[in-house]
Amino acid sequence: MSAFSKIFFLALVAFFSSSLIAAKNSNASFRPIRIVAAENFYGDIARQVGGKKVCVVCILNNPNQDPHEFQPTAATAKEVADADIVIKNGDGYDSWIDKLIATKGNPNRVVINVADFVKKEPKQNPHFWYNPATMLLLADQLSEVLKIPSAAVHFYQEMNPIFEKIAFLKAHYPNLPVTATEPLFTPMANALGWKMLHENYQWAIMNDTEPSFQQIADYHESLNAKKVRLLFYNRQVTSPSTQQLQNLAEKNHIPIVGITELQPLSVPNYQSWMLDQLSSVEHALLEK
Repeated sequence: MSAFSKIFFLALVAFFSSSLIAAKNSNASFRPIRIVAAENFYGDIARQVGGKKVCVVCILNNPNQDPHEFQPTAATAKEVADADIVIKNGDGYDSWIDKLIATKGNPNRVVINVADFVKKEPKQNPHFWYNPATMLLLADQLSEVLKIPSAAVHFYQEMNPIFEKIAFLKAHYPNLPVTATEPLFTPMANALGWKMLHENYQWAIMNDTEPSFQQIADYHESLNAKKVRLLFYNRQVTSPSTQQLQNLAEKNHIPIVGITELQPLSVPNYQSWMLDQLSSVEHALLEK
């Protein structure tokens, strides 16, 4: 090899070595934004909006767990303390995370409280995620914090099938009278323009209090008289009282639709979860 060839070869080796080192240093300096979501459906929206820019941890992630009985651990506290962004439902639904947020942690941490940008009602239903429009507001907030406005636009497009299904059911089953064992489905029922009956009973169950004798009697009379077209029940929260309602609905040939409070691990995203449940609703109505 000539002297010139050796010089050229060494220069080429030096160039590629420096390029590899620069790429390695660049990758090492990149740290995704850490997002901790109190509930997995909010975490899913964060992943969709943030993409590779974020690393998401979901605290409530088990669809077989009663969210109302959750107790945070030391590991949970550390995740919240180290987070760059924390997403919580608010309105008392996940009050356990408020204590963790209040402790010393990342001084630049941003807390997104979904309750802050949901329309306030006299008796606020905390199951905000059962109204898909809430997720559009969350996507807007996340895209603003993450400084990626185009992500929200893409997310809006991904949500279109849900709103199309809602419009279809609303048009084909207007003002449908329905009921539930607790007020989990109510925000979606409102979006569908359906009439949700026996809400006081549902709120009592949600708040772990005993419904009144009159509330139970009215509910039973409604099922026996077939005044409702569907009964929704929360698969994650059951009791002898709610099981009795399901038995009575079955006896009177009223379709029963089981729904979940958390996003199942078997579905790829929030959109699939909601569409699956709306499809179950449509199937139940067609069978009737």
